[in-house]
Amino acid sequence: MEFKSSIYTAKVMHHRLAPKKHSFWYNVYMFYIDLDELDLLAQKLRWFSRNRFNLFSFRDAEHLQLPQANPDKTKNTRQHLEDYLKENGVDGSRLKIKLLTNLNVLGYNFNPVSFYYCFDQDGNPVCCVAEISNTYREMKLFFFGKEELDGDTFKKITTKYFYVSPFIDLDDAFDFRLKVPAAKLDIEIDDLDKNGKRFFISTLKGEQKPLNNNSLLKCFFAIPLIPLQVMGMIHWQALKLWLKKIPFHAKAKNPQLQRNVYKPYKP
Repeated sequence: MEFKSSIYTAKVMHHRLAPKKHSFWYNVYMFYIDLDELDLLAQKLRWFSRNRFNLFSFRDAEHLQLPQANPDKTKNTRQHLEDYLKENGVDGSRLKIKLLTNLNVLGYNFNPVSFYYCFDQDGNPVCCVAEISNTYREMKLFFFGKEELDGDTFKKITTKYFYVSPFIDLDDAFDFRLKVPAAKLDIEIDDLDKNGKRFFISTLKGEQKPLNNNSLLKCFFAIPLIPLQVMGMIHWQALKLWLKKIPFHAKAKNPQLQRNVYKPYKP
C-alpha cells in the first residue's frame, strides 16, 4: 500500500563563520507525515504507532499546544495547528497538512525543528509553520504566509527571541529558506547578527523514500536510536565550542528576550 506520507534520508550541515570557524555534519532521516493519515499509518504499519509505544511512534503531546492557561489536551496536533493558523488569519479546516519531523524511536524523541507545510485542495502551498525546540524542551513557532512564498520556497528573516543555543544571542535573527519538500529536501536556516551579517549557516538536504515496513526497519538499523544520537551530537559540539572559548550565554540570562515560548522550562 502506498501512502501520502514518506521518509527523507538526509544530511544536516552546520557551519559557523564567526567569531571562530566551526563546522560539522551528520546523517539523519526525517518523516514527512500527512496529518490526516496518522491513524491509517498506525493501522497498516507494523512498526509505527500513534500515542503508543512502538519501534517508531508519533505523540500528539510532543507537538504544538497553544500556550494558554489550561490547554485542551484532548485536541490532536492538527486541531492545535488549525487554532494557531486561525490566530494568523488562515482557515486551516480544509487544508492538507504535512509535517516534516522526527518520530519517537523506542519511546524517546527530540525534535530540534519540525515543519508544517499546508496546501489547498489543488496541492498549492498556502502557508508553513516552523516548530523549533531547544534542549530544555521549550518550543517556539514561526509562521510563513503566502506573502513569504517565493516560487516553491518560504523565505523570512525574523528576530529569534528564543534560547536555541548558549553560543548565539537570543536577539539575533533567523534567515529561513524553506523549500516545499518534493523528491528532494532542501531547507536552510541561517543566523544573522544584529548588523544583519550572516555568521551561522545550517542546511538540511535529502532524498525522498517511500514509507513502509521495510523502509522503517532500514532507517532504524542505519542510525539506531537517532534521537539520542542527535542529542549527543548537540552536547558534543557544544563542548567543542566551549573549548574554543566562543562566548557562552547562560539559560537564566536575559529572560526578557524569551518571547512567545510554548512549554516554557520551569527549573
